Amino acid sequence: MSELTPVRAEDSFDIAKVHNWLSKYISESELPKVEQFRSGASNLTYLLTYPDRELVLRRPPVGTKAISAHDMKREFLIQSRLKPGYDLVPKVIALCEDHEVLGSDFYVMERIKGEIFRRDVPESLTREDISIMATSLVSGLAQLHSVDSSVLQELNKGSGYVTRQVEGWSKRYRNALTDDVPDGEVVMNWLAENKPEDVDSCIIHGDWRIDNMVFDLGQKKLVGVLDWELATVGDPLMDLGSALAYWVDRDDDPEFASLRRQPSHLEGMPTRNEFIKKYLELSGRSCDDFTFYEVFGLFRLSVIIQQIWARYRAGQTSNPAFKGFGVGVKILINRAQGLIA
Repeated sequence: MSELTPVRAEDSFDIAKVHNWLSKYISESELPKVEQFRSGASNLTYLLTYPDRELVLRRPPVGTKAISAHDMKREFLIQSRLKPGYDLVPKVIALCEDHEVLGSDFYVMERIKGEIFRRDVPESLTREDISIMATSLVSGLAQLHSVDSSVLQELNKGSGYVTRQVEGWSKRYRNALTDDVPDGEVVMNWLAENKPEDVDSCIIHGDWRIDNMVFDLGQKKLVGVLDWELATVGDPLMDLGSALAYWVDRDDDPEFASLRRQPSHLEGMPTRNEFIKKYLELSGRSCDDFTFYEVFGLFRLSVIIQQIWARYRAGQTSNPAFKGFGVGVKILINRAQGLIA
């Protein structure tokens, strides 16, 4: 299935207005062809195709305010600051804060050319290709966590990151709760009672998964990391736990496996435990018991999709990709609860 689709009516915008604004930063004179990326459950992403150039536009969902997950200025700032020390970040071109253009803040960046893999991969991929993906995925995260966090000093709220995350995501879940999902109180109470001290403070991505990676398997490497909307300065093991919430092992139960959206089950991919072990080896960090971080990751992911499910239930979006999110919330909450039973 192509990752690009025609722009949904509810997500459309005035192309000429955007192009006129963008013409201050680029030399192209013709209006671009605009398509929408199928992926992206939070912010909206579009491809602007000019005759000799491809650009990507990012904007919040229509009608949302600039909260942290939809703050284009923040997302733009993170990537522009990180680029010199972490080259896997896309090159950003310009940020627009004039709401007369699109109705919200948005920004434009260069498109990174390469391969993005989602739930399933082409049969042509070899065991070596899978191994390259796996190795670069773990090493890329360890590398990010080693970048000097002072480049994003204004995002550093100091010690207590773990506590703030548990409290913040619990509040979001309660605020987005609908009558067809678990109340999550057992999981939230366990997290509050078992939270460890921060192990470190570094730049974290917040949404580290294979379909946010751009690979060049011909060159045997990872060439880009996308979707920096949740990036901040925080605890690296919380970032790892969040990443592994998406990781379905080959022998996981069918219910959890039904949520798989990346090829983590393939031979050549590490198991969750192998991922953790390799990350700790590369980063020089230690962790005797990863249960808290795994439970937190599952709960955090359940909150993210519950917030979208609540919007879908309320008719604020008609994206058919969201129709099963309520079931997904139940599976994630039940899995988290099972880990602490």
